[in-house]
Amino acid sequence: MSKILLKGGRLEIPAVEAVARICDALKRSGCPGDTAIKVAEHLADASLCGVESHGLMRVLQYVEQFESGYIKADALPVFRQSKSGSYEVDGQGGIGIPAMELAMNHGCKIAKTNGISAIAVRHAGHTGRLGAYAEQAAEEGYMIIILGGGNRKSWRQVAPFGGRKAILPTNPYCIGIPGGEHGPVILDFATAKIAGGWIYAARSAGAQLPEGVMIDNEGRPSTDPEDYYEGGALLPAGGAKGYALGLVAELVAEAMLGPATTECNWLMITLDTADYRDPSTIRSVAEEILAECRRCPPMPGVDRVEIPGERERVHKAVSNGVISVPEETWKQILAL
Repeated sequence: MSKILLKGGRLEIPAVEAVARICDALKRSGCPGDTAIKVAEHLADASLCGVESHGLMRVLQYVEQFESGYIKADALPVFRQSKSGSYEVDGQGGIGIPAMELAMNHGCKIAKTNGISAIAVRHAGHTGRLGAYAEQAAEEGYMIIILGGGNRKSWRQVAPFGGRKAILPTNPYCIGIPGGEHGPVILDFATAKIAGGWIYAARSAGAQLPEGVMIDNEGRPSTDPEDYYEGGALLPAGGAKGYALGLVAELVAEAMLGPATTECNWLMITLDTADYRDPSTIRSVAEEILAECRRCPPMPGVDRVEIPGERERVHKAVSNGVISVPEETWKQILAL
């Protein structure tokens, strides 16, 4: 599932060892023990699911951001209700993983009582793999929608459709909903052709990127991650559609939620699906729909039609608790 083209090899690292190493590195950087464990387990889980862009290599970025003062190692998120009655999680300038987890937990509790909840997440650093939160909520019977953006002046990553200069962040969307017999359906995607983390992953591993996802500072196609850091840009996913989605997320995150003081702002909407239909009925009808899609004859060169979210769960199941890490990336992690 990796999107980077490696020149070197990979190492097979047990997830428990990876968690221990990353936890140690985070603690050395000033993270409280609970935060270090939570973040380390989240990154290892992302790698086990095959989402390398949000996996182990992110600890390199986090430690670098601690040292620069971009994020605070010892910050703890806070949940509160504003004077207007809206709910928010203040990440207080720390890693976004604990902040997003806190928002998800409160969002589900509020939706259980009220049927629906909306929570803004502000002042948080990188939030990890959004699909992890969506899957947990969907497993419990909730539909969850997450979108984020803002802070484009610091994170100019994606060129608008037809443009050659990076203007917008990658502004991800994530939707989770209870599925059928094989678990929830999870959409988790950047509005760029690839998540920004793949560029960081390729650079740390000394690898190249796939063709057709990036341009250099002259607007020419490139696969070299260094071209991105020298003024290049990612292309929007789906052309005008990805650009439109990214633009709307930017408006929600900055025009509606206010200035993003750390990385970006997020809006999380959670619904209790049981308010609409009995959970067993939802599951039964969902499986009927999903099974029909799976039975669709594949195009030439395609093995089978897949359901969003299932590939990650299968990847994790067959990994048997072992993560395939680029050798160069693992060396850098150990050096921490």
